Amino acid sequence: MIRDYLRKPPWLRKTIPTGLGVDKINGILQNTGLHTVCQEARCPNRVECYARAAATFLIMGPNCSRACTFCAVTAALPHPLNPAEPSLVASAIKEMNLSFAVITSVTRDDLPDGGAIHFASVIKAVRDLCPGIKVEALVPDFQGNEAALEVVIEAGPTVLNHNLETISRLYGQVRPGADYDRSLKLLHRTKQNAPQQITKSGIMVGLGESFPEILELFSHLREAACDILTIGQYLQPSKDHHPVVRFVPPEEFRDYETEARRLGFKAVAAGPYVRSSYQAEDLYRRALSPHLLGQAS
Repeated sequence: MIRDYLRKPPWLRKTIPTGLGVDKINGILQNTGLHTVCQEARCPNRVECYARAAATFLIMGPNCSRACTFCAVTAALPHPLNPAEPSLVASAIKEMNLSFAVITSVTRDDLPDGGAIHFASVIKAVRDLCPGIKVEALVPDFQGNEAALEVVIEAGPTVLNHNLETISRLYGQVRPGADYDRSLKLLHRTKQNAPQQITKSGIMVGLGESFPEILELFSHLREAACDILTIGQYLQPSKDHHPVVRFVPPEEFRDYETEARRLGFKAVAAGPYVRSSYQAEDLYRRALSPHLLGQAS
């Protein structure tokens, strides 16, 4: 197995931008004590997004109750919920002057509702302070709790995102504590409860999956009426995480995108550095405008 922290192929060499936006976002986070998944998950696009004054807010603390082997977010005893967090996130988004905000969370299996009420409170606070803003909620699986999911849906996110991450066969290695069918059911139930709700999911490749297995996953997502799909290369955060089995070449990502569009996804982004919330507003707008699907991701 190749370990990507030792050597990456040429197409994974990325120029790191700089700019005033980076300092501004870092300042807002330091002043508020808020977290971003960009930082906690060591996202390779972090500086690029910060430079564009974009960030994905990570709520309910920096510690996750699960220990997925692909993820750099700290697996530890979660912090108590901060009742001031909804207003802090809303104020930060207003200061950043965002028109589209992405909010996600750690998994909180320690809470009876998985943190759904808190998640909904953050969405409401953002909407109250920033009228007209569009909000993408990237949610955990709430352990299959349908009532918890309904709480978030009723908060009215513009996009309801839940990542499938990988194929069913690899869940035991990559996502212990999660369940492939449970995640699919979350997306399906969202559409059943709110047929007009735009849904989204994201996966990683390079973990040991085969091309046919990925196509099967696409079919499962479409059966759940998922609208938007992101596909990116898994990059190993440290030597203690799941190793990279293969670096997927750019042309294969193009093949995945072609197949996903053929199956009927309204918008698809596929590429080595694509991540679930990367250029999320652009993907949302493309999902609303099918004629834009032929444009580059």
